[in-house]
Amino acid sequence: MEKKNRQENMPVDLVTLTGKEIERSIAPLADLRVRVFREWPYLYDGSASYEKTYLARYANAPGAVVVGAFAGERLVGAATGQPLAGEVEDFRMPFERAGLDPAGIYYFAESVLDSGWRGRGIGHAFFDAREAHARALGFDTAAFCAVIRPTNHPLRPAGYTPLDPFWRKRGYAPANGLTVGFDWPDLGEAAASRKQLQVWMRSGLSVG
Repeated sequence: MEKKNRQENMPVDLVTLTGKEIERSIAPLADLRVRVFREWPYLYDGSASYEKTYLARYANAPGAVVVGAFAGERLVGAATGQPLAGEVEDFRMPFERAGLDPAGIYYFAESVLDSGWRGRGIGHAFFDAREAHARALGFDTAAFCAVIRPTNHPLRPAGYTPLDPFWRKRGYAPANGLTVGFDWPDLGEAAASRKQLQVWMRSGLSVG
């Protein structure tokens, strides 16, 4: 209980990292992604070595950002983004097929936060910082993806509350008929399998 109280009282600093500054966050963010994405609804059976390679691209991607939440020197959460035109093909192509120009869309990738630090408004702060970054680059539209899982999935926790109301409060809505396919190994799977993710979008970033 004493450790929990110390954690609750510890301030969290949000730091916006761009360019080569991102390199310092790659290793701790890789570990964080592996840990947090094991939870529902992603159930990701990942490895830190793969994540480091996957995340390294942000340090060299024009317009990319990592918003890190630090408790002292420890990274307890992070949210990332980059212009959709620079994203991997799996994410970019569905937008193009739907007639949407990736050049006009800023893509929010992961947003991960250790469970002990949730409920403190950090999720909203992540969106605020990424939206501000996208606006500064001249973007008016942002998008992100959320994995689609059946409501009767055997690993769905009892009483699970989706984040849909939170995203809608931020001004985002599901893009009708627009989904993205991406491969990763679920917990208990011997190999990666394709998952479908719903695209959520918001226009009007320029008005805050």
